[in-house]
Amino acid sequence: MPVLLPGRADTGPGRRYIQPRPAPSGLSALYCRDTAMTGTTRSSQGLDDRRKRLLFRCWHRGTREMDLILGRFADAEIGTLTESELDQLEQLLEVSDPDFYAAITGARPLPPEQTPALFERIKAFRAVDAG
Repeated sequence: MPVLLPGRADTGPGRRYIQPRPAPSGLSALYCRDTAMTGTTRSSQGLDDRRKRLLFRCWHRGTREMDLILGRFADAEIGTLTESELDQLEQLLEVSDPDFYAAITGARPLPPEQTPALFERIKAFRAVDAG
């Protein structure tokens, strides 16, 4: 019988209740394959205040999957988006994470009024395409 140390409930053979996280599969794997999942790779230096704010919001959605999808898209594209596309990105950031993720994966479409043209660019974007 293994000896459990006080305050260490996760010790001993067969006593591990915190399991290693499995490798991502599906859409998440497309966005994090062969790259570290540490966050933004782009500096906000040289961006106007609106673009800085949007870059931050894309990396701080609330779920890691959405951070990776929107954050990496923003890293690659934020500097070249037009004012109209920035408006569309702001509109998309108002969509809840579960709804946005379901639309990105194709499980459930967004309502037409919440589906600007930029959505298709985000959906088609892959981090490996950018670099």
